[in-house]
Amino acid sequence: MNKKVTYIAQAAIIAAMYAALTLAQGALLPGTTTAAVQFRASEALNILALFTPAAIPGLTLGCVISNLQSIGQGLPLDMIFGSLATLGSSVCIYLLRNAKIKSYPLWAMLMPAIWNGIIVGWEIEAFFIEGPFHIGDFFIQGGLVALGELGVMLLLGTLLYYVITKRGLDKTLIK
Repeated sequence: MNKKVTYIAQAAIIAAMYAALTLAQGALLPGTTTAAVQFRASEALNILALFTPAAIPGLTLGCVISNLQSIGQGLPLDMIFGSLATLGSSVCIYLLRNAKIKSYPLWAMLMPAIWNGIIVGWEIEAFFIEGPFHIGDFFIQGGLVALGELGVMLLLGTLLYYVITKRGLDKTLIK
């Protein structure tokens, strides 16, 4: 099979899964995908960057597509900054894919919380809170965003990671 075709197909499937999960969750549970403390189940798909570099554009494009709804909710900057946070975290996950504690990729699992906490926390404080930028409030906003990301990655991401690795899907389906 052609490697370029496989790469593009994997990226497209990952983007579609991310967008579909986010949009479905947003429709069923309004606010859970766009609030400061969000539990966006689709973020668990970040672990796919441990197994294929195609997850980097796939996750980023999926985030862009799912954040298109943010424009209608008065959050047009989230499409830009949220997607940049996803890009940064997925690149770092891929780069840290071999850094494990025992067999668990803890450092990679922390990347979405770090990137989204900093970028989205800054976005909230800079653009959505009235008045001047306060570093303390930035840490609160960023901490709340990071908390939601940690919850998703350490619960759903860990579960998905072990399902993929224990069933050998990383060697058959993803590669």
